[in-house]
Amino acid sequence: MAPPRSPATREEWHEVCRIADLQVGRGAVALVHGQAVALFRTADGEVYALGNHDPFAKASMIARGIVGTRGGVPFVASPTHRHAFDLRSGVCLDDTHVSVPAYEVRVEEGVVLVGHRKATAA
Repeated sequence: MAPPRSPATREEWHEVCRIADLQVGRGAVALVHGQAVALFRTADGEVYALGNHDPFAKASMIARGIVGTRGGVPFVASPTHRHAFDLRSGVCLDDTHVSVPAYEVRVEEGVVLVGHRKATAA
């Protein structure tokens, strides 16, 4: 069993933008840890970050998807094939065998910070 992970240091978090720069319900892309990350701000004020690569379309376009909720689950639907990805975990709601990376996000003093990729569920 791996030792518990210590809290992330400030250096592990990347300042991406001001929360006011993110439009509610619209995606934006940022380069974080060398990866294209799609950022989403939902109507309830939450901010989520997913990998921008759509595994079904095989293209970087998740940020251009449609944001919504399904059964209380916030999601983004791929703009081409409309597969819905849970904004919290990156798991595809239409095919749970497929997922995109989900990243830790926090907002400090109005600035959106993106951390490391979330661990996948076992």
